[in-house]
Amino acid sequence: MATAKAKVTTKNTNKSKGKALGSATLHGLSPYVEKKNEEFMNQNQRKHFKLILKAWRHELMEEVDRTVTHMKDEAANFPDPADRATQEEEFSLELRTRDRERKLIKKIDKTLIRVEDDDYGFCDQCGIDIGIRRLEARPTADLCVDCKTLDEIKEKQLTGH
Repeated sequence: MATAKAKVTTKNTNKSKGKALGSATLHGLSPYVEKKNEEFMNQNQRKHFKLILKAWRHELMEEVDRTVTHMKDEAANFPDPADRATQEEEFSLELRTRDRERKLIKKIDKTLIRVEDDDYGFCDQCGIDIGIRRLEARPTADLCVDCKTLDEIKEKQLTGH
């Protein structure tokens, strides 16, 4: 009897751990559970990824708002040149980060259009399914793992890095 309870407790603990880890990477949403013989990128899957993309976009937009507020609140004319330089460097780093996020927001917007147009989840180069797990790891992915790997190999050969 005690071993049966221990097994149940272990299973429940593992489930909750998996859920916590997965939800952190999916912007507060649970990973998609595929059904047997389910068609790839059906209406439920598109809805799931649309929610992920919108939640991600919302998080990024909140960061932009926080940055603007932070820069307004923290903007001070320090008399000490070292303090002023530190603040300028901090602001510069924050603005570079927001610029990368701005580009990501544009990519998310393009991806949302692809979801609406039923063109989401398929590789741009070879046309095969990108895969649910890859899309959950990188919702804006437009290449399957194989094509992305080939692109990276080609890039290394061209740049030497």
